[in-house]
Amino acid sequence: MAHESTLQSQDAHSPKKTYRTLPVKTSGMPDSIPYIIGNEFAERFSFYGMRAILIIFMTDYLMNQSGALDTMSNEEAKSYFHLFVSAVYFTPLIGAVIADGFLGKYRTIIYVSIIYCFGHLALALDNTRLGLAIGLTLIAFGSGGIKPCVSANVGDQFGQANKHLIEKVFEWFYFSINVGSALSTVIIPWTLQHYGPHVAFGIPGILMFIATVIFWMGRYKFVHIPPGGLAFVKETFSGEGMKTAGKLIVIYLFVTMFWSLFDQTASAWVLQAKHMDLRLFGFDFLPSQIHAANPIFVILFIPLFSKIVYPAVSRVFPLTPLRKISIGFFVAIPSFLIPAWLEVQIINGFQPSVIWQLLAYAFITAAEVMISITVLEFSYTQAPNKMKSFIMALNMAAIGTGNLFTSLVNFFIQNEDGSSKLAGANYYLFFSALIAVTAVVFIFVAYSYKGKTHVQDEAV
Repeated sequence: MAHESTLQSQDAHSPKKTYRTLPVKTSGMPDSIPYIIGNEFAERFSFYGMRAILIIFMTDYLMNQSGALDTMSNEEAKSYFHLFVSAVYFTPLIGAVIADGFLGKYRTIIYVSIIYCFGHLALALDNTRLGLAIGLTLIAFGSGGIKPCVSANVGDQFGQANKHLIEKVFEWFYFSINVGSALSTVIIPWTLQHYGPHVAFGIPGILMFIATVIFWMGRYKFVHIPPGGLAFVKETFSGEGMKTAGKLIVIYLFVTMFWSLFDQTASAWVLQAKHMDLRLFGFDFLPSQIHAANPIFVILFIPLFSKIVYPAVSRVFPLTPLRKISIGFFVAIPSFLIPAWLEVQIINGFQPSVIWQLLAYAFITAAEVMISITVLEFSYTQAPNKMKSFIMALNMAAIGTGNLFTSLVNFFIQNEDGSSKLAGANYYLFFSALIAVTAVVFIFVAYSYKGKTHVQDEAV
């Protein structure tokens, strides 16, 4: 039986218990994985539940201090929505430095999760612009702060003997994200309509508290990689560290353009759905509930792609991670051409069926499976061992940059009279053209990339 390297626990009630500091040598799945998956499910329910109603809240429910409606225009709401999402994916850089350099991943996750809970509390208690600003700021720091740590913590549980299971567990990890997202995207918009924003924002807060408790419960199962301290700084700014980061940043710059499209499924697509026939399968859906199509498609596509599509394609065209990403860019192009066509139908006075938007969701989700999951695994394995969280944060920053770009576009196209410089179909055609150019140029970048795989050492 393998001996485990350990770190003395600081728990006053069980001073003799110790934390693992290296993965156990085993060919099986680590026993810490259920706590990670459970935590991720609850945290993603909280985040995506809040996010599902955010654009509707800003355009239909936002109040002033006197209790009167003080709502935003569509363009203003989209601008602030993507500015918030951008902040969520830039703050991982702070979380990564804190985790890898000073506190370690576990303590960083616990501490910023508490901040995260207070963000939800602010949204639940105050439905004004002040409450919105405070709540979203705390959530951006809390959610962003844990992102690189949680995903890197997944990989830290594996050593050389079971590294072949990393791909499978990242699929489970992504699966749990989308189960939580699907459920919250159906439940929370319904709650907003029937019980108002206080309850609708309160439920995600409760789920975030549960997520924090689940993670705390797994503290003796996790591998606690000690913070690197000065070694983290030295490795990050070493020749190999800078070279690795530089090569990955080039990849991330292209991935940025995918995220500038993808996260509009929760903003522009929701606003478009307000003008569509939302009756489907005998039910009348809310505009923000249609976004549940994305996580549902992810749940269906993950096994479809890993068991059928990827093996079939690899028999005639070997699929490397970068080739998957490249194909994903091309698949994303129709996802914005379809909404462009829908805008033409709406302007001409029709009520197009939401089925057409579901088709667009199928394309954008297929692209997401090929790009997002692949980039997540690729980032972890390419990162030197003391830079795992930092590299994950750079990957998150690509999502933030994409949303910042979308936010700036929406600020720029606002005219003083309330009209838009990119009205109707032109808005979607603009982003379709951007992802098409990205897809073509990335072929040459992927061809020239040379990388190196890094996983954690094992206990002996």
